[in-house]
Amino acid sequence: MDRDIVIGSGPAGIAVALARLEKGRPVLILDGGRELEPEAEARRAAFVAEVGDGLPDARQSEAWRSPQYSTPPGQARRYGSDFAMETASDTLCGGDEIGLRASRAAGGLSNLWGSAMLPWRPEDIANWPVSHEDLAASWRALARHVPISGTNDALAPLFPGMDMSGANPLKPGSQIALLLARANARRAALAADGVVIGQSRVAVDAACRRCGLCLHGCPWQQIWSARHTLDKLRGDPRVTYEAAPVAAISETDTGAVAHLADGGTRAGARLFLAAGVLESARIVLASPGAPDGLTLRDSSYAFLPALQPAFPRPAPDRLPLHTLPQAFVEMAGQGGAPSVHAQIYAWNEFYIRDLMENYGFGLPPLRLPLGIMARHLIVAQMFLHSDLSHAITLTRAADGRLTPRIARNPGTQAAMASQTGRLARALRRTGLVPLRFATRTAPVGASFHVGASLPMSSAPRGSQTDVLGRPAGAARLHVVDASVLPAVPATTITFGVMGNAHRIGRATP
Repeated sequence: MDRDIVIGSGPAGIAVALARLEKGRPVLILDGGRELEPEAEARRAAFVAEVGDGLPDARQSEAWRSPQYSTPPGQARRYGSDFAMETASDTLCGGDEIGLRASRAAGGLSNLWGSAMLPWRPEDIANWPVSHEDLAASWRALARHVPISGTNDALAPLFPGMDMSGANPLKPGSQIALLLARANARRAALAADGVVIGQSRVAVDAACRRCGLCLHGCPWQQIWSARHTLDKLRGDPRVTYEAAPVAAISETDTGAVAHLADGGTRAGARLFLAAGVLESARIVLASPGAPDGLTLRDSSYAFLPALQPAFPRPAPDRLPLHTLPQAFVEMAGQGGAPSVHAQIYAWNEFYIRDLMENYGFGLPPLRLPLGIMARHLIVAQMFLHSDLSHAITLTRAADGRLTPRIARNPGTQAAMASQTGRLARALRRTGLVPLRFATRTAPVGASFHVGASLPMSSAPRGSQTDVLGRPAGAARLHVVDASVLPAVPATTITFGVMGNAHRIGRATP
């Protein structure tokens, strides 16, 4: 059949679909089809109508946040719904406990994400079998479809794949405005340690009213999700969309076939697998010619809290504000090691809850002093390159789910300690007081910056793929999500993966 099949409608799936449409190819998009429930959508619409053109008051804000406070451990919830993330038991069977989860929702995990958007640094992909310029061409094309807020600051030279000259910055809160001003004043001292600090780049529409509800599902849907672009594509006569979970894929002499969970099939000239690293692994391991197992590479991360002694005005918890990452810290690799990335978060409503849980001892009188502390708190989320991180091996269980095993990297703990210390020095130069004793490392896979299970290679062997994401022996099957990254750089993953998926879609005949 003269159409291409795209499995998955998350960021990678949407990116490759856009590339195929640019080449004049009709596209069939298949995904698990989970959507925000009608009652949750009605609640969102009612909230928007009630608030009107202004900002929500304290009562309205707390009512919107309330369902998220009861989210089960290890899960993420938005709009009071669990539609966008599968539970561990839906995907995983036995093995080791990991923090990674799958999505079978329209738009994938982008329904939940924190919107941080960076391409990859040229030096982080210098040994990859694809060029930075090839990827940059796709990043430029995708920037026409995804809103990116930011500014042309000290970070810009590090990321030539992202032109910020015409971007609209999302105004940082008072805490981060002060941090950025001090970082700019100490640029030389920071640079001597290979550190650059600048404003974050986030996939947020310029119409954002900074209502402070970012971590609960934006009521006005100003945080970009692949679901938004999918909704637009469904209006294109060249696009067919089906909510149809896929069990396996195969290739014929003239095309490719998606084998559906209900026993049906869908045929196309080519098939592009972009279901997310867990779902793509499940599908590949259930398909003809599958390897015995796959190994996912993680980008390990940790939280480093810090106090800002100054109390800038307006108060950090006073609207308007946003609770997405507001600053990025880029730390160059040292001694041949890869670079490190950190995202800086100012006040959000979870801080006081976390402080009360960990240090409140169940004593209500401590809420007042801990509440004051929460308004001085800034948290850095630091990511390591996959070379410095643990990995996850996946095998197929008898019931079709995946069994994960953690492959620990003996150098991760030392790398985390060293780079946390380096980040603490940088934050100290901006006037913060890092609380290294309170540093928390996350479970393996919890960063969701995971991939490289079917890594691209110029000379593929074993479970490697070629530069078009084709497993060994395949001509018309292409894996295009994070599974095919040769490694996982420390910087944000989504825009990089989108660029590579678009590049594959653009380069494939």
